[in-house]
Amino acid sequence: MTELDLSGIYRSYITCLNRQDWQNLQQFVHDDVYYNDRRIGLSGYRKMLERDFRQIPDLHFNIELLVADPAYLAARLRFDCTPKGTFLGLDINGRKVSFAENVFYEFRGERIGQVWSVIDKAAIEAQL
Repeated sequence: MTELDLSGIYRSYITCLNRQDWQNLQQFVHDDVYYNDRRIGLSGYRKMLERDFRQIPDLHFNIELLVADPAYLAARLRFDCTPKGTFLGLDINGRKVSFAENVFYEFRGERIGQVWSVIDKAAIEAQL
């Protein structure tokens, strides 16, 4: 698999997330996916994403930086959104916040098998 292939697959995955096209998530995420070294499986991954969209109705994934080196991909995702209630233990309550997520993926074939994610919570705290 080439760098271009991973980048294209990843961009299609982000489109799937932004459309909340949960029926096609399995095209991009392995059945036995791990998230931050914890096996959550495809169903757990989907539940996590659905919860994120419930907590943040205007959630939209924006790729700010993307680097691929088969079988790994690294991305910096940018979010400008309005979480309702509590998010990451912070009382946001409908205020608009901007933050980034730094995330690394390990692909198994053409699907994501491992995700390591860190959200810049300090950036959110600085806006409150």
